[in-house]
Amino acid sequence: MPWEGEPAPAPSDAALRSRAAKNTILGMRNNVPRLLAPQPDADGDRSGVPSAIAQTVDRSLLRRRAAAQDEVERLVRAAFTLIERTGGLDPRVSDILAEAGLSNQAFYRHFRSKHELLVAVLDEGIRGLADYLGTRMAGTSSASDAVRAWIRGMAAQATDAEGAQATRPFALARGRLAETFPAEVARSATQLTAPLRAALVRARDAGLMPAVDPAAEAEALYLLMMGWVEARLIEGRIPTREEVDRLEAFAMAGLERAAQPATTGDEGRAA
Repeated sequence: MPWEGEPAPAPSDAALRSRAAKNTILGMRNNVPRLLAPQPDADGDRSGVPSAIAQTVDRSLLRRRAAAQDEVERLVRAAFTLIERTGGLDPRVSDILAEAGLSNQAFYRHFRSKHELLVAVLDEGIRGLADYLGTRMAGTSSASDAVRAWIRGMAAQATDAEGAQATRPFALARGRLAETFPAEVARSATQLTAPLRAALVRARDAGLMPAVDPAAEAEALYLLMMGWVEARLIEGRIPTREEVDRLEAFAMAGLERAAQPATTGDEGRAA
């Protein structure tokens, strides 16, 4: 996060994206996005052509934005590399800077603490996982299959050996990060459950899951899967296919339950 008077870091459209072939929570690559085109000047010139002054200012701002974006991306990639290499979520700032090839000044230009950087790394990983889940779900033929794809995509964070190794440090430290940055960690849950909620709405409307409350049960399924994945990662054990099959069957049995008949009057009070 920049100090007052410093250029703001790139917004979400400049975020790193996940490797398409990877399903890890931290699968990332360098994908420098297209910079925004200079805006026309606001001096009332009806020709639509920016003045020389406006063009100069735009070029200056774009250079500063590009430099800030590059520094943030290098810091995030360096932190991820160290986390993946060491298996811990507590790399030293000096090690991050050495890996990124940046100075102390560059670090504190964008982040007030190491924990803020780690939240940014977690956020990028969550975005990558959300993209992965969305891709899996997009290839299904029904809303129920999309829900199954979400469940198995979440489970893959523990069943894939490489993904489990990268995810484990964050599973161990997620509670600590949630205490310090509750809004940011809560946002990650929203990102991951958005495609699930949409699939549950479609399944309910199609009569496949007539008793489902999409918002409530998306949250419940998220907590179930995160808890299951974190437990396997903490154990350091890769779950079997049979375990994933049972977990999916358990979740789907609850989601596909029949709707309870409406009751009124004395009958409803007795029930």
